[in-house]
Amino acid sequence: MAAAFLRALSQVTDSRFRRVLALGLALTIGLLVALWVATLELVRWFTPDTLTLPWLGEVTWLDTAASAGSVLILLLASTVLMVPVASAFTGLFLDRIADAVEARHYPALPPARSQTMSEQVTGSLGFFGLIIAANLIALAVWPFTGPFAPLLFWALNGFLLGREYFTLAALRHLTPAQAKRLYRTNRLTIWAAGILMAAPLSIPLVNLFIPVLGAATFTHIFHALKKRSP
Repeated sequence: MAAAFLRALSQVTDSRFRRVLALGLALTIGLLVALWVATLELVRWFTPDTLTLPWLGEVTWLDTAASAGSVLILLLASTVLMVPVASAFTGLFLDRIADAVEARHYPALPPARSQTMSEQVTGSLGFFGLIIAANLIALAVWPFTGPFAPLLFWALNGFLLGREYFTLAALRHLTPAQAKRLYRTNRLTIWAAGILMAAPLSIPLVNLFIPVLGAATFTHIFHALKKRSP
């Protein structure tokens, strides 16, 4: 897994890789900014311009404080929001990243298997919906897990993201049945790799780069596991 990540990291200078990275970053930042603007407007809507408090008198800085606080709220929220963003990212960019990775590291491969539009859309939407549902359930039990909450977050999303990224990388060269069989044989390895991807997704700013690097890393992981399979 470490070798796969380092190989992915070493390719950030590839022009095709950089283009996808820049586009992915732009879309991700754009989404987070849009969410921040919406949050800011919501906070301003419910925050009065002035408020008179006992002993303190008239307080006029509530709006400014709330606006500044919304930035912190967004940074904290991004630790959760980046998981569905990473899921949506796979359907948009994984093929481009995988093409760049395979062109450099696996040039002898035959062309990737063409997938039907319905297969791509159904798979991406299914995974996206599953991640949203699972994380809503996790958020509901979060207050009861205490210090184990981050571990729950990483384990759950590591399982889901690992499964998604690996499956989509595998479907480029295998049939759905073959991809499922390879996944089942190596599910613990893939889960561990997914956890290593989910953990930095909870770090603001760092998480912006993870979907691209994750797509490249899982492309390497797929080829390594396929090579080892009987």
